[in-house]
Amino acid sequence: MEASEILKKVRKIEIKTRGLSNQIFSGQYHSAFKGRGMAFSEVREYHYGDDIRNIDWNVTARFNHPYIKVFDEERELTVTLLIDVSGSNEFGTKQWLKEEMMTEIAAILAFSAIQNNDKVGVIFFSDRIEKFIPPKKGLTHILRIIRELIDFKPVSQKTNIGEGLKFLTNAMKKRCTAFLISDFLDSGFEDALRIAGRKHDLAALHIIDQRDLFLPDMGMARLFSKETGKTIWADTGNAALRNAYSSHAQKNQARLNQIFLRSGVDVAKFYTGKDYVKPLLGLFKAREYRH
Repeated sequence: MEASEILKKVRKIEIKTRGLSNQIFSGQYHSAFKGRGMAFSEVREYHYGDDIRNIDWNVTARFNHPYIKVFDEERELTVTLLIDVSGSNEFGTKQWLKEEMMTEIAAILAFSAIQNNDKVGVIFFSDRIEKFIPPKKGLTHILRIIRELIDFKPVSQKTNIGEGLKFLTNAMKKRCTAFLISDFLDSGFEDALRIAGRKHDLAALHIIDQRDLFLPDMGMARLFSKETGKTIWADTGNAALRNAYSSHAQKNQARLNQIFLRSGVDVAKFYTGKDYVKPLLGLFKAREYRH
């Protein structure tokens, strides 16, 4: 892609995602993730209107009167975007490719973070760590990240989510807020997800295309896997084949749901061709309520 074309795309994404972040997401982001960035300061007596979630039950029981924990907000938080750049994300049948949707969502998260004066870093992974951009603050840094999101060319087309998660666990020494953005067409990453989720404040953003879930009747069709480089011909007019494909997809979705549930990692699902604002806000609001 020519440099001038990349700059135009960066500018277009900046205008759209920065606007959404300013208007919608910054307050929600702050509310949803501020709990991880709070340092304990002191205990004081409960006053009417205080958040009951901050009650210190041990001190309350000792003095037979409600006391709450007081926190000071840490000045500097760190957000890490863990982004799947494997070949399956260069695909989409509705409005945009999975990787294009990932880029916009990542840009919104980055702009929301810098408006809260947080650092932002990025880990690009396939079945290996493709690139690590250490966390920094500032608009120039965010624009660099967006440029990389648009034009990054991975060495490998394959996927190993576990490798990305292990790198996150090892590279980020202090607890951070991390967003794992992937289509999750992989297996064997359960342990790495659980370990990373215990160390960091981790959320999974699952990008899905309708063709991940079912095949239409297109007659004889050539199906190509970017990750394996293999091509097969399939008779999509065969109802049994389409049903088997859908059944396998449903089982895979159920498997992923169980993995996220057991690991305690929050998850939001995004469908190409559909608005991503609602599920992202839903993730923020669910976290705000719980924390």
